[in-house]
Amino acid sequence: MRKDMLNIRALTCNLLQERLYVAWQEAGRCIIADPGCYSPAEISALEDLLAQESLRPEAILLTHGHFDHFFGAKLLQDRFGGIPVYMHPADEAVLGYSADMAGRLGLKAPDTDFARTPVQDGQVLEIAGMKWEVIATPGHTPGGVCYLEREAGVMLTGDTLFAGSIGRTDFLYSEYDDEIRSIMEKLILLDPDIRILPGHGPTSTIGHERTHNPFLEPFNEPEEPIDPELEPVVIRGDI
Repeated sequence: MRKDMLNIRALTCNLLQERLYVAWQEAGRCIIADPGCYSPAEISALEDLLAQESLRPEAILLTHGHFDHFFGAKLLQDRFGGIPVYMHPADEAVLGYSADMAGRLGLKAPDTDFARTPVQDGQVLEIAGMKWEVIATPGHTPGGVCYLEREAGVMLTGDTLFAGSIGRTDFLYSEYDDEIRSIMEKLILLDPDIRILPGHGPTSTIGHERTHNPFLEPFNEPEEPIDPELEPVVIRGDI
């Protein structure tokens, strides 16, 4: 792992308390993951953060196509000169019913008219001095992915894996068996000290979820010690 810090700031957005992440390694350059910013106040909070840290986004990473994770994608893409919005193409169908899903909660329909750049399993996105590995994790949605910054030991898990839980699979296009396979075959086998940054709720580590997540029983393994000195990331949030 590299010794210089990967900075990450989390903001909580919209009715579903979705977690938007801003990550930067080099001065002035950043990525935004899952921009669920919905209200003017949430958009303003993001703008204030970017201004305070003198950051300009170079890309948007979407972990999946549920509406609460991309409310701000179109606005941000337009505002920052057409920056790419990375998303797995298998979630195009999920975007197609996002207006209906949002409407059921009394929310306005999200703007899906943003240009999307497809990603695939195993791809490495080199952006703003960072290297985000794409890990396809279908289950919560067919095109769900996680983004791993391996050198920093940080992974954006979206709604695939949470602290103490896993993504729901009772939605249209969701599949429980795929979800479990994705977690057990692609995530839980990673280094235990990798910190996960979920799409909702607090952060955790692969090691902790491997040994404590009740939704992964009876797969839990004996607890492994996690060296706090391995933590390479500064994470600041509003909760």
